[in-house]
Amino acid sequence: MSATKASNEIFIGKKPLMTYVTAALVQLANEPSITIKARGLSITRAIDVAQIIAQRMDSLGYKVGNVKLGSEQMQSQNGRTRNVSTIEIVISK
Repeated sequence: MSATKASNEIFIGKKPLMTYVTAALVQLANEPSITIKARGLSITRAIDVAQIIAQRMDSLGYKVGNVKLGSEQMQSQNGRTRNVSTIEIVISK
């Protein structure tokens, strides 16, 4: 994942789940599609956000598009290099 943030990207972290759902819906009101990005332990939260938007907001017509899985190398606190899983989920109308 790049360090620059495009306006149509939501990076998932440790905030409450509905914070990300709300942020995604606000972006979808202004953009034709958004990308939900997460890595490591936040991947399950990213999937939850995508599913809430696609299933519970079904009447709005949002669909899950491409899902990209990957990994990136990171330095751990003890100085070792380790691989961390990543996910990118595209949601569009």
